[in-house]
Amino acid sequence: MQAQQHILLIEDDEVDVMTVRRSLRDLGVEYPLDQVSDGEAGLAFLRDPANPRPGLILLDLNMPRMNGIEFLAVLKQDPLLKRIPVVVLTTSQEETDRMASFDQNVSGYMLKPVDYPQFVRTMQVIRDYWSTSEGAPN
Repeated sequence: MQAQQHILLIEDDEVDVMTVRRSLRDLGVEYPLDQVSDGEAGLAFLRDPANPRPGLILLDLNMPRMNGIEFLAVLKQDPLLKRIPVVVLTTSQEETDRMASFDQNVSGYMLKPVDYPQFVRTMQVIRDYWSTSEGAPN
């Protein structure tokens, strides 16, 4: 991921939003973080040419209006958006959610740990992978 690229967090739980922000700050991640609260807002953000194109989307699955699986189904059909890497960051341990996510070509499926130090380690894995990855062309 290039230094100028943003991360888009699609998450409706404010505590989880604060935890992601805090963990990225604690890890020294300097990528700007944009946040929206559901899939519909995520699509609107991505389709607005005034907004930056993210280099990575962190996606919760359990959200109101349009959940993460529904968001992925639309995103991956859009020729302008489908190559943006998506990592699911969720509490769902349901095998059906995991399989549905990978059916939509997500780049990763990470469970949100309750323990903050473990959450930071999870975010570190994401950071390390994306900071060394060439990524897909937009």
